[in-house]
Amino acid sequence: MERIGYYNGEIAPIEELKVPFLDRVTFYGDGVYDATMSRDGVMLYIDDHLDRFFNSMRIMRFEPNFTREELQAELQKVVDMADARDNFVYWQVTRGTAPRRHEFPDCPPNLWIMVFPMPYADLSKTVDAVSFEDKRFSYCNVKTLNLLPNVLAAQNAADHGGQEAVFVRDGYVTESAHSNIHILKDGVLITHPADEHILPGIARKHMIAMCGELGIPVEERLYTLEELMDADEIIISASSTFGIRVAHVDGQPVGGKDPVTYNRLRAALETEFEEYIASHAR
Repeated sequence: MERIGYYNGEIAPIEELKVPFLDRVTFYGDGVYDATMSRDGVMLYIDDHLDRFFNSMRIMRFEPNFTREELQAELQKVVDMADARDNFVYWQVTRGTAPRRHEFPDCPPNLWIMVFPMPYADLSKTVDAVSFEDKRFSYCNVKTLNLLPNVLAAQNAADHGGQEAVFVRDGYVTESAHSNIHILKDGVLITHPADEHILPGIARKHMIAMCGELGIPVEERLYTLEELMDADEIIISASSTFGIRVAHVDGQPVGGKDPVTYNRLRAALETEFEEYIASHAR
């Protein structure tokens, strides 16, 4: 199967699967999610993603009716049904199916999974970005389903010929619409602190750890849009990109001034990925 959907154990092509009208995702976006990539049936850094997913549930007061091991087994079952070599693997839990009422219902949660083909990013290419005021709430560290501000930011970027947005809150860069964003300046990787204003990205985590292995200093601190525009390199990271360079922001050329450091980091992250897949082959 190519595009696979799962809802509480029912599996069907995504286009054919139906879900209840009263699922609380419909009225409140009352759910949390996570996502990774797979290659040859191996889910990339799945332990990290499950850690973050269960933390998101804890913060949003979800009481799952499945264990971590059971969830991983269900994810693997769906991944194993996929025809493509490389896939996007997404899952979410919603607070259940019940008549519309703000307070938590007394019912079991609903588990959704979808898997469909997606290639990993070509890191030899670059992307363009467009800045956007960050008006999101202070739960950005949780992968909730309340993504309308991200949708608006992504569409604004597309309207202006960009592939990614750069959120700016009170003059400081936070993250992007669907990735983390970092800068290289004078050989130092600078990234926003992992607080309530950004998602603690798994690719971000691995990038910081790899910098430690390579001897590249890391500063987790606030930095301004002006600093970003003046950076030696601008890098966005996500599960499908590892770390891809930004070539333009708001139509102005940026980065491209420290290819040596960037290429060292990029090569090391790609090698880590390849070794992870090989060591977890089934």
